[in-house]
Amino acid sequence: MIELYDETCLECSKLITQKYSTSFSLGIRAFDQRFHYPIYAIYGFVRYADEIVDTFHEHDKARLIAEFRKETQVAIAQKISLNPVLHAFQLVVNQYNIDYELIDAFLKSMEMDLDKVEYDRQGYEEYIYGSAEVIGLMCLKVFCDGKTEVYEPLVSYACKLGSAFQKINFLRDIRSDFEERGRVYFPGVDFNAFSEQDKKAIEDDIQADFDEGLTGIRLLPNGCRKGVYIAYVYYFELFKKIKASSAGEVTQKRIRVSDPQKMWLMAQALVKNSWGKI
Repeated sequence: MIELYDETCLECSKLITQKYSTSFSLGIRAFDQRFHYPIYAIYGFVRYADEIVDTFHEHDKARLIAEFRKETQVAIAQKISLNPVLHAFQLVVNQYNIDYELIDAFLKSMEMDLDKVEYDRQGYEEYIYGSAEVIGLMCLKVFCDGKTEVYEPLVSYACKLGSAFQKINFLRDIRSDFEERGRVYFPGVDFNAFSEQDKKAIEDDIQADFDEGLTGIRLLPNGCRKGVYIAYVYYFELFKKIKASSAGEVTQKRIRVSDPQKMWLMAQALVKNSWGKI
């Protein structure tokens, strides 16, 4: 009855996704059914790794992330784990031929969060690659059914989209990252003197990533395109709200898109996709 165990573990990842991210859960519903469990499994894995470094402050986080890394390697190699999140994740890694380099880069970025408080340009780009771009690439492996010839032409676009999403997260969370975790991700930026010029330079960088990312969305297979486009629409709306706010407002409050607005944006995105207007 290994199938029952597999399904139970995948359902655990689905529950994690639904509990942690309303937006991501809504986006997944727009994918073809065959993509649901694999994307839930990827989200569950990255969510729990992120929890180690961002939430478990009263525990030895370095030890926990090291153990999580080792358990991940063992689960993938042995094709089984008694940790339901890791078992679900290894199912996807092995089925879709997800390169371990992507997983290693992600875990390295999580480890960087243990003690890194300021980033130079190289560290910033390395962190974004590992914390965001590779997650997009893992999902892209699923969308392309692990086929290299379909996957490779879309890699750069997926990286740009993941980069845009992460940079928006950094802007949205700039206050909490600084005050709660002592982190400033943007190189050369002083939180206490965050200026309109700083904000504009970051926004221009994000816009360039968004433009290339949207080009890639249009090239995606039909079964996943509308779900990725919904995520794009959510983030672009958040980006517009941040752009309309002053640098002072961004450092004082967390800009967000309300749940009713997300539902409206989802409906608009689905209509645009059905009309071929993406």
